[in-house]
Amino acid sequence: MAIAVVGGGRRCGKSRYALALASAHGPRLGFIATLCPDDEESRQKVETARRERGASFLTVEEQFEVPGVLEARAELLDAIVVDDLTTWVSNLVIAGRTDAEVEVAAERLIQAAGKGPAEVVIVTSDVDFGFAIDSPASRQFRRLAGYINRRVAESASRLYWMVFGAPNRIR
Repeated sequence: MAIAVVGGGRRCGKSRYALALASAHGPRLGFIATLCPDDEESRQKVETARRERGASFLTVEEQFEVPGVLEARAELLDAIVVDDLTTWVSNLVIAGRTDAEVEVAAERLIQAAGKGPAEVVIVTSDVDFGFAIDSPASRQFRRLAGYINRRVAESASRLYWMVFGAPNRIR
């Protein structure tokens, strides 16, 4: 089906809007959570997100193999939310994946998202509004996140930018 991308800054309402977009496509809803809850703050964030989604979304927590989950579930669901693309890229970088490996994984994600009948709503953050950090892993993450955000946006039929909780449709 189609790919929709919802981007913006931190805490601007991206996830909430993505859930609303997905819910408009039918009752069989999926959610791919990419955050690894490895500290108290992230555990609380995951729990809050679960409560907000409720039982209507089948949730799969997957930090690395997001394309595989899309390939396996797209035939079974009306819509799938991937939350969050930049966290997924970060997970791959932290795991030691090379630029080429991350780019291949991203292309596989794009192909899987566009192939099945499910509407795929991808949540992402723009990382280029911050300041440059000098560590090599940080530079790799920013470079890859920017590139992959662009590739996913190019593949999307709908593109939204969230500002202060308000969605702005770009395409």
